[in-house]
Order: sequence, then C-alpha cells, then structure tokens
Amino acid sequence: MKISILCTDPNHPVVNNLREWTDEVSRKGHDVSLVFDKAELQGGDILFLVSCSQLIRDAEREKYKATLVLHASDLPKGRGWSPYIWSILGGANIITVSLLEASDPVDSGAIWLKTTFALEGHELLPEINAKLFAAETRLMTQAIERFESIEPVRQEGDPGPYMTKRSPADSKLDPYRTIAEQFNLLRVVDSKRYPAFFDYQGMRYLIKIEKVENE
Repeated sequence: MKISILCTDPNHPVVNNLREWTDEVSRKGHDVSLVFDKAELQGGDILFLVSCSQLIRDAEREKYKATLVLHASDLPKGRGWSPYIWSILGGANIITVSLLEASDPVDSGAIWLKTTFALEGHELLPEINAKLFAAETRLMTQAIERFESIEPVRQEGDPGPYMTKRSPADSKLDPYRTIAEQFNLLRVVDSKRYPAFFDYQGMRYLIKIEKVENE
C-alpha cells in the first residue's frame, strides 16, 4: 500500500513515534512517507492525519482511497482541540482514541476503529503522550491490516460542545490552592512549550515538573 502521514508540526513529540512506525511498516513492504505540509501530499491508498492543524479539503482527500484522522476522544463526544487533555483535567483515567474519516464539519466523519488506554493518575505529560502515541500507531496498523474489511460506522448522538484550543494561559496555577488540588493541571503541562506558571505579588513564576523515581 502507498501510505502518507501528515503531521503539520515537525517539532511535535509524536514525530519520533511516527518515524519509528514508518520504518516498521516500510519493512513490511509498504510505501510510507511522513510529510509536514499538505502541499507535499502525493496521493495513494491511505492518508493519516496526526496532530494536523491544516484543513484538508476535497482536493487533498481525493488523492487517496481513505483519509483518516486520529482523535483522542470517544466520538462523537470530545470533538475539537486536545480532547484527552481536557478529559484528564476533568479527572478521566480511561482515554479513548478514535480513527475516523476526515469530513466536514471537523471530527464528524464515520468511525473506523477505536481503542483505549488507561492512566493510573500519576503520569506526567511525556508518559501520557507515550501511551497516546502507542494507541494511535496501533490503530494505524490495524487500519492497514483490515483496510478491505472495515465497515465505517456513522457517528450518532449529541456531540456536545467542541473542545477549545488550549493556550499558554491554560497552564496558569492558583497560588492560593494546594498542589493536590491542581495536580492534574501540573500533569498535562509541557515544561518546554507551555510551562505551568502563577502570578504572585506582581511577579510571574514558572514551574517545571518532572518525576523522580523512588530510590
């Protein structure tokens, strides 16, 4: 099969996993390319959209037999931006990842596959992402292996509100609340791209968090 992966952020932490997956699938005889701009898309059998912020219109979709999106929510609930982060902030420890057809409006396409991964409540963002990326590549592999037999299922039910895009302001801590009360927020901040911070006595302070293994 001829497979393309579009991830529009070459610095996204998923890229290393995508490169490893590309190498693995290529060794099985597939023609796989990882690109970072839709202008690079050449066409083929499957286009996977992973952490893709560009709108993929009919002109791009028509180059492929299937254009599939990885989305970390139990669709139709959780359409929009960073749904697994919002779920964790809401206290969820079971995260669903959906593989669906690219469609308009965004995240409304038919579902091909779903999987889940579990969190224990102590994982920080790199550990959370590792589980997420493993789930995503697992779905991609299944889509290739079952390409001819999968019967997509239309989304049904009330999707609820779209998840909003997170901004640096969403990493703000309240200095008058306890760490325990805000631990889920500390778990999901990216210390490099959007670190936790708080304002106190007219000054702003950044907080970086990392896990230290017990000796």
